[in-house]
Amino acid sequence: MKKIIIVFSGIILLFLLLTVILSNHSDDPDEVRDFRIAYQKDYRIYAVPIPDSIAFAGELVPLPRQDLRERLDRELLITTYQHSQTMVALKRSKRFFETIEPILKKFHIPDDFKYLAVAESNLSNAISPSNAVGVWQFLKATGIKYGLEIHEEVDERYHLEKSTEAACKYLLDSFRMFGSWTSAAASFNRGQQGFSDALNSQDEASFYDLYLNEETSRYVFRILAIKTVFSNPKAYGFYLTDEDYYPTVPVSYLSVDSSVTDWVRFSKQQGITYLTLREHNPWIRKMALNNKNRKTYGIKIPEK
Repeated sequence: MKKIIIVFSGIILLFLLLTVILSNHSDDPDEVRDFRIAYQKDYRIYAVPIPDSIAFAGELVPLPRQDLRERLDRELLITTYQHSQTMVALKRSKRFFETIEPILKKFHIPDDFKYLAVAESNLSNAISPSNAVGVWQFLKATGIKYGLEIHEEVDERYHLEKSTEAACKYLLDSFRMFGSWTSAAASFNRGQQGFSDALNSQDEASFYDLYLNEETSRYVFRILAIKTVFSNPKAYGFYLTDEDYYPTVPVSYLSVDSSVTDWVRFSKQQGITYLTLREHNPWIRKMALNNKNRKTYGIKIPEK
Protein backbone atom coordinates (compact mmCIF):
# COMPACT_ATOMS: atom_id res chain seq x y z
CA MET A 1 0.00 0.00 0.00
CA LYS A 2 2.87 2.37 0.90
CA LYS A 3 4.47 1.75 -2.51
CA ILE A 4 1.21 2.66 -4.26
CA ILE A 5 0.96 5.92 -2.28
CA ILE A 6 4.59 6.83 -3.08
CA VAL A 7 4.11 6.17 -6.82
CA PHE A 8 0.86 8.14 -6.85
CA SER A 9 2.52 11.07 -5.05
CA GLY A 10 5.33 11.05 -7.62
CA ILE A 11 2.84 11.20 -10.47
CA ILE A 12 1.11 14.19 -8.89
CA LEU A 13 4.42 16.02 -8.42
CA LEU A 14 5.41 15.34 -12.03
CA PHE A 15 2.02 16.63 -13.21
CA LEU A 16 2.42 19.83 -11.20
CA LEU A 17 5.94 20.37 -12.56
CA LEU A 18 4.79 19.95 -16.15
CA THR A 19 1.94 22.39 -15.51
CA VAL A 20 4.39 25.05 -14.32
CA ILE A 21 6.72 24.51 -17.28
CA LEU A 22 3.91 24.64 -19.83
CA SER A 23 2.37 27.70 -18.22
CA ASN A 24 5.65 29.56 -18.67
CA HIS A 25 6.05 28.49 -22.29
CA SER A 26 4.63 30.78 -24.92
CA ASP A 27 2.02 29.23 -27.18
CA ASP A 28 2.33 32.14 -29.58
CA PRO A 29 4.21 30.82 -32.65
CA ASP A 30 4.87 34.38 -33.86
CA GLU A 31 6.58 35.26 -30.58
CA VAL A 32 8.75 32.15 -30.76
CA ARG A 33 9.63 32.88 -34.40
CA ASP A 34 10.51 36.54 -33.64
CA PHE A 35 12.77 35.45 -30.78
CA ARG A 36 14.62 32.98 -32.97
CA ILE A 37 15.11 35.56 -35.72
CA ALA A 38 16.41 38.14 -33.25
CA TYR A 39 18.70 35.55 -31.63
CA GLN A 40 20.19 34.49 -34.94
CA LYS A 41 20.62 38.11 -36.02
CA ASP A 42 22.08 39.66 -32.87
CA TYR A 43 23.85 36.89 -30.95
CA ARG A 44 27.13 36.03 -32.63
CA ILE A 45 30.42 34.55 -31.47
CA TYR A 46 33.41 35.09 -33.69
CA ALA A 47 36.76 33.41 -34.05
CA VAL A 48 39.45 35.77 -32.80
CA PRO A 49 42.44 37.02 -34.82
CA ILE A 50 45.64 35.03 -34.42
CA PRO A 51 48.83 37.06 -34.94
CA ASP A 52 50.92 36.11 -37.95
CA SER A 53 53.96 36.26 -35.69
CA ILE A 54 54.54 36.81 -31.99
CA ALA A 55 57.52 36.84 -29.68
CA PHE A 56 57.92 36.35 -25.96
CA ALA A 57 60.72 38.36 -24.33
CA GLY A 58 62.33 38.78 -27.75
CA GLU A 59 62.17 35.05 -28.56
CA LEU A 60 60.12 34.29 -31.65
CA VAL A 61 57.35 31.70 -31.29
CA PRO A 62 57.44 29.14 -34.14
CA LEU A 63 53.82 29.79 -35.11
CA PRO A 64 54.08 28.21 -38.59
CA ARG A 65 53.70 24.94 -36.65
CA GLN A 66 49.99 24.14 -36.68
CA ASP A 67 50.00 22.55 -33.22
CA LEU A 68 51.48 25.70 -31.66
CA ARG A 69 49.09 27.93 -33.59
CA GLU A 70 46.13 25.96 -32.24
CA ARG A 71 47.46 26.13 -28.69
CA LEU A 72 47.74 29.92 -28.95
CA ASP A 73 44.28 30.10 -30.51
CA ARG A 74 42.79 28.19 -27.57
CA GLU A 75 44.24 30.63 -25.01
CA LEU A 76 43.24 33.65 -27.09
CA LEU A 77 39.65 32.40 -27.18
CA ILE A 78 39.58 31.80 -23.44
CA THR A 79 41.16 35.17 -22.63
CA THR A 80 38.76 36.95 -25.00
CA TYR A 81 35.55 35.26 -23.96
CA GLN A 82 36.16 35.22 -20.22
CA HIS A 83 34.91 38.77 -20.44
CA SER A 84 34.65 39.79 -16.80
CA GLN A 85 37.93 38.23 -15.68
CA THR A 86 39.90 39.78 -18.52
CA MET A 87 38.20 43.16 -18.09
CA VAL A 88 39.01 43.22 -14.38
CA ALA A 89 42.67 42.42 -15.09
CA LEU A 90 42.79 45.13 -17.75
CA LYS A 91 41.38 47.66 -15.31
CA ARG A 92 43.95 46.66 -12.68
CA SER A 93 46.88 46.61 -15.09
CA LYS A 94 47.78 50.32 -14.93
CA ARG A 95 48.06 50.28 -11.14
CA PHE A 96 50.07 47.06 -10.94
CA PHE A 97 52.26 47.57 -13.99
CA GLU A 98 53.40 50.97 -12.70
CA THR A 99 55.03 49.07 -9.82
CA ILE A 100 56.12 45.93 -11.68
CA GLU A 101 57.66 47.45 -14.82
CA PRO A 102 60.47 49.47 -13.15
CA ILE A 103 61.45 46.49 -10.99
CA LEU A 104 61.69 44.23 -14.04
CA LYS A 105 63.83 46.88 -15.71
CA LYS A 106 66.05 47.19 -12.64
CA PHE A 107 66.80 43.45 -12.75
CA HIS A 108 67.15 43.41 -16.57
CA ILE A 109 64.11 41.14 -16.94
CA PRO A 110 62.17 41.55 -20.23
CA ASP A 111 59.02 43.63 -19.87
CA ASP A 112 56.85 40.75 -21.16
CA PHE A 113 57.11 39.09 -17.75
CA LYS A 114 54.52 41.50 -16.38
CA TYR A 115 52.00 39.38 -18.28
CA LEU A 116 53.19 36.33 -16.34
CA ALA A 117 51.87 38.05 -13.20
CA VAL A 118 48.47 38.36 -14.89
CA ALA A 119 48.52 34.68 -15.83
CA GLU A 120 49.44 33.73 -12.26
CA SER A 121 46.89 35.71 -10.27
CA ASN A 122 44.86 38.04 -12.49
CA LEU A 123 46.74 40.76 -10.58
CA SER A 124 45.29 39.88 -7.21
CA ASN A 125 46.52 38.50 -3.90
CA ALA A 126 45.18 35.07 -4.73
CA ILE A 127 45.71 31.82 -2.82
CA SER A 128 45.93 28.67 -4.93
CA PRO A 129 44.79 25.16 -3.88
CA SER A 130 48.50 24.34 -3.33
CA ASN A 131 48.84 27.43 -1.07
CA ALA A 132 50.80 29.49 -3.56
CA VAL A 133 50.21 33.09 -2.52
CA GLY A 134 50.15 36.62 -3.87
CA VAL A 135 50.38 38.28 -7.26
CA TRP A 136 53.35 36.06 -8.22
CA GLN A 137 51.94 32.93 -6.54
CA PHE A 138 54.98 31.88 -4.51
CA LEU A 139 54.97 28.70 -2.46
CA LYS A 140 56.29 29.28 1.04
CA ALA A 141 59.59 27.42 0.57
CA THR A 142 60.35 29.16 -2.73
CA GLY A 143 59.47 32.56 -1.30
CA ILE A 144 61.84 32.07 1.63
CA LYS A 145 64.57 30.82 -0.72
CA TYR A 146 64.35 34.08 -2.65
CA GLY A 147 64.44 36.33 0.39
CA LEU A 148 60.84 36.84 1.43
CA GLU A 149 59.89 36.99 5.11
CA ILE A 150 57.05 34.55 5.71
CA HIS A 151 55.52 33.73 9.11
CA GLU A 152 52.22 34.16 10.90
CA GLU A 153 52.63 37.93 11.40
CA VAL A 154 54.29 38.92 8.11
CA ASP A 155 54.00 37.37 4.67
CA GLU A 156 55.93 39.26 2.03
CA ARG A 157 54.44 37.17 -0.75
CA TYR A 158 51.64 39.75 -0.40
CA HIS A 159 54.15 42.61 -0.71
CA LEU A 160 54.03 43.61 -4.37
CA GLU A 161 57.45 45.28 -4.55
CA LYS A 162 59.33 42.61 -2.60
CA SER A 163 57.58 39.66 -4.24
CA THR A 164 58.30 41.17 -7.67
CA GLU A 165 61.99 41.40 -6.75
CA ALA A 166 61.89 37.75 -5.61
CA ALA A 167 60.26 36.77 -8.93
CA CYS A 168 63.03 38.58 -10.81
CA LYS A 169 65.71 36.67 -8.88
CA TYR A 170 63.95 33.39 -9.63
CA LEU A 171 63.69 34.22 -13.32
CA LEU A 172 67.33 35.24 -13.55
CA ASP A 173 68.35 31.91 -12.00
CA SER A 174 66.10 30.09 -14.47
CA PHE A 175 67.51 31.99 -17.43
CA ARG A 176 71.03 31.05 -16.35
CA MET A 177 69.94 27.42 -16.08
CA PHE A 178 68.08 27.14 -19.39
CA GLY A 179 69.45 29.94 -21.58
CA SER A 180 65.95 30.96 -22.68
CA TRP A 181 63.36 33.39 -21.31
CA THR A 182 60.57 31.16 -22.62
CA SER A 183 61.95 28.23 -20.62
CA ALA A 184 62.40 30.52 -17.61
CA ALA A 185 58.70 31.38 -17.82
CA ALA A 186 57.71 27.71 -18.11
CA SER A 187 59.88 26.84 -15.12
CA PHE A 188 58.03 29.44 -13.06
CA ASN A 189 55.00 27.17 -13.40
CA ARG A 190 56.61 23.73 -13.42
CA GLY A 191 59.49 24.47 -11.07
CA GLN A 192 63.15 24.64 -12.06
CA GLN A 193 63.90 21.02 -11.22
CA GLY A 194 60.74 19.69 -12.84
CA PHE A 195 61.37 21.62 -16.04
CA SER A 196 65.03 20.56 -16.10
CA ASP A 197 64.00 16.93 -15.65
CA ALA A 198 61.59 17.22 -18.59
CA LEU A 199 64.29 18.65 -20.87
CA ASN A 200 66.80 15.97 -19.92
CA SER A 201 64.46 12.99 -20.02
CA GLN A 202 63.14 13.93 -23.47
CA ASP A 203 66.51 15.09 -24.83
CA GLU A 204 65.12 18.44 -25.98
CA ALA A 205 66.27 22.03 -25.66
CA SER A 206 63.07 23.99 -26.36
CA PHE A 207 59.83 24.41 -24.42
CA TYR A 208 57.92 24.11 -27.69
CA ASP A 209 59.22 20.57 -28.28
CA LEU A 210 58.42 19.18 -24.84
CA TYR A 211 55.63 16.85 -23.80
CA LEU A 212 54.46 18.40 -20.51
CA ASN A 213 51.58 18.30 -18.08
CA GLU A 214 48.61 20.28 -19.41
CA GLU A 215 49.01 23.24 -17.05
CA THR A 216 52.62 23.93 -18.02
CA SER A 217 51.96 23.08 -21.67
CA ARG A 218 49.32 25.84 -21.76
CA TYR A 219 51.16 28.27 -19.49
CA VAL A 220 53.39 30.13 -21.95
CA PHE A 221 50.56 30.33 -24.48
CA ARG A 222 48.31 31.83 -21.84
CA ILE A 223 50.95 34.51 -21.20
CA LEU A 224 51.20 35.11 -24.96
CA ALA A 225 47.41 35.43 -25.23
CA ILE A 226 47.34 37.94 -22.36
CA LYS A 227 50.12 39.93 -23.99
CA THR A 228 48.26 39.95 -27.31
CA VAL A 229 44.94 41.09 -25.84
CA PHE A 230 46.45 43.62 -23.41
CA SER A 231 48.58 45.13 -26.18
CA ASN A 232 45.52 45.76 -28.37
CA PRO A 233 42.32 45.36 -26.33
CA LYS A 234 40.00 46.81 -28.97
CA ALA A 235 41.02 44.15 -31.49
CA TYR A 236 39.51 41.60 -29.10
CA GLY A 237 36.40 43.55 -28.16
CA PHE A 238 37.58 45.28 -24.97
CA TYR A 239 36.91 49.01 -25.02
CA LEU A 240 38.29 51.07 -22.14
CA THR A 241 38.83 54.79 -21.70
CA ASP A 242 41.72 56.14 -19.65
CA GLU A 243 39.27 56.70 -16.80
CA ASP A 244 38.33 53.00 -16.79
CA TYR A 245 41.77 51.90 -15.61
CA TYR A 246 42.17 51.84 -11.83
CA PRO A 247 44.55 54.63 -10.80
CA THR A 248 47.57 54.29 -8.55
CA VAL A 249 46.84 55.69 -5.09
CA PRO A 250 49.63 58.04 -3.91
CA VAL A 251 51.19 56.86 -0.65
CA SER A 252 53.87 57.94 1.80
CA TYR A 253 55.99 55.53 3.82
CA LEU A 254 56.22 55.40 7.58
CA SER A 255 59.20 53.47 8.99
CA VAL A 256 58.48 51.13 11.89
CA ASP A 257 61.45 49.45 13.63
CA SER A 258 59.78 48.31 16.85
CA SER A 259 56.91 46.10 17.86
CA VAL A 260 53.33 47.14 17.19
CA THR A 261 50.99 45.94 19.90
CA ASP A 262 47.81 46.85 18.04
CA TRP A 263 47.60 47.63 14.32
CA VAL A 264 44.06 49.00 14.80
CA ARG A 265 45.32 51.61 17.26
CA PHE A 266 48.29 52.28 15.00
CA SER A 267 45.89 52.92 12.10
CA LYS A 268 43.82 55.38 14.10
CA GLN A 269 46.98 57.26 15.07
CA GLN A 270 47.76 57.69 11.38
CA GLY A 271 44.25 58.94 10.65
CA ILE A 272 43.22 55.89 8.64
CA THR A 273 41.10 52.80 9.23
CA TYR A 274 42.47 49.32 9.87
CA LEU A 275 40.81 48.36 6.57
CA THR A 276 42.86 50.98 4.72
CA LEU A 277 46.05 49.85 6.45
CA ARG A 278 45.50 46.23 5.38
CA GLU A 279 44.47 47.17 1.83
CA HIS A 280 47.75 49.04 1.29
CA ASN A 281 49.90 46.65 3.36
CA PRO A 282 48.43 43.19 2.73
CA TRP A 283 51.67 41.58 3.96
CA ILE A 284 50.52 42.40 7.51
CA ARG A 285 48.82 39.17 8.60
CA LYS A 286 48.02 39.61 12.31
CA MET A 287 46.61 42.30 14.59
CA ALA A 288 50.06 42.89 16.15
CA LEU A 289 53.76 42.71 15.27
CA ASN A 290 56.34 41.39 17.75
CA ASN A 291 59.39 42.41 15.70
CA LYS A 292 61.89 40.98 18.18
CA ASN A 293 64.78 41.63 15.76
CA ARG A 294 63.77 45.29 15.36
CA LYS A 295 63.58 45.01 11.59
CA THR A 296 62.54 48.19 9.78
CA TYR A 297 59.27 47.93 7.88
CA GLY A 298 57.97 50.54 5.44
CA ILE A 299 54.26 51.05 6.06
CA LYS A 300 52.28 52.54 3.19
CA ILE A 301 49.95 55.34 4.23
CA PRO A 302 47.68 56.77 1.51
CA GLU A 303 48.11 60.49 1.03
CA LYS A 304 45.09 62.65 1.70
